[in-house]
Amino acid sequence: MNDSILVFKFGGASVKNSEAVQNAIAILKLFPKQKILIVVSAMGKTTNQLELLFNSFYKKDKDAFLSKLNELREFHVDIIDQIFINSEQGEIRSLVTSLFDQITLLYDQDTSENKSKLYDSFVSYGELLSSLILQKAILNSLNESAWADARQLIRTDANFQKANVDWEGTIKNINSICLPQLSTHKIVVTQGFISANKNGDTTTLGREGSDYSAGIFAHALDAKSVTIWKDVPGMLNADPKFFKDTIKLDKISFKEAIELSYYGASVIHPKTLKPLQNKGIPLYVKSFTEPLGSGTKIDIDTSNDRDIPSFIFKKNQVLFSVTPKDFSFLIEANLSDIFLKLSEVKAEINIMQNSALSFSFLIDEDTDKLKDVIEILSPTYLVKYNSNVELVTVRHYDQKTNDFVCKGKTILLQQRTRTTARFVLI
Repeated sequence: MNDSILVFKFGGASVKNSEAVQNAIAILKLFPKQKILIVVSAMGKTTNQLELLFNSFYKKDKDAFLSKLNELREFHVDIIDQIFINSEQGEIRSLVTSLFDQITLLYDQDTSENKSKLYDSFVSYGELLSSLILQKAILNSLNESAWADARQLIRTDANFQKANVDWEGTIKNINSICLPQLSTHKIVVTQGFISANKNGDTTTLGREGSDYSAGIFAHALDAKSVTIWKDVPGMLNADPKFFKDTIKLDKISFKEAIELSYYGASVIHPKTLKPLQNKGIPLYVKSFTEPLGSGTKIDIDTSNDRDIPSFIFKKNQVLFSVTPKDFSFLIEANLSDIFLKLSEVKAEINIMQNSALSFSFLIDEDTDKLKDVIEILSPTYLVKYNSNVELVTVRHYDQKTNDFVCKGKTILLQQRTRTTARFVLI
């Protein structure tokens, strides 16, 4: 393990405006003797704006495209104007202008190309913009930092929008490019979420993939630790948007965190933990508004896992029930056929259960996905569904907690193991 290198991940909220950028720099000042690799997300809601921009491109609505592009440009230029004094603005303005010129040219691409590939080329600009602005701001404040292009570092396959990492190529790139930068600079800023395949095409690691990027870099660099800076004091036992009396989890294991992320906990990306667990690199979740707080530590120790029940709420779900049209028993061949068809339309199952005659499964509510699922299954199966349902998962439950989450709701489906209870409610 390289005790001199820390990996910090700053999410969109932690660099959403000029004050947030200055706050990130103040956090860096708390670690004057450490080498730090920073993985940064797009600023604020930039990725959402780029998705709207992509939709305008795909519809070939040039007026909407240019209007949204101008809004995004003004957002970033305003941040630059507030961070940098006039004499400092020339270089960063030039770099940002160049990126926006590249985005403008994307409009002329042919929409008949691979849609996911086109999507990745659009949304990657959020992280490129934020990382350039943050790196220059750190350089001005601390007289120290370098910029690295994650597309030259993280190598993937061509599974656009959810690319799979080529670990051998990625580790080789990071050690040959990024490690030398860290030997000459105390701080290196790169992008989360984005990567590239062997042909140089931009790929992405999936929404919220910046956490995963931090895990990849830490694994390749044998870092001392990873810290994810959030707008919460640490990892909570429930999402405060849905649950009033949340409790901070001071310490949990990789195993427990993987379980929580698998069931939908939003604090940590599901793929982030495995590369850290493989090398025993601890992960900290801390508040960027209270950086000296203890936060949450995630490591190999499992002794604290059962201390506090955790609640995971997934709203806006659709529960499907499918039955063979000939009312035959559901056998392995039927299930294999259903899974294959769902895979073809990229429908990701959140919970599933089968009986002798029917197979039930839950997916995120999405109008297009709903249509695709019905269309592909209907020729062979009777398809019924309930929309606007929610999935509640309770880790380390007791009857009191189960009664609490189900109060006033109708249970459509439930599953229990020794450690986890799951309820589909309406």
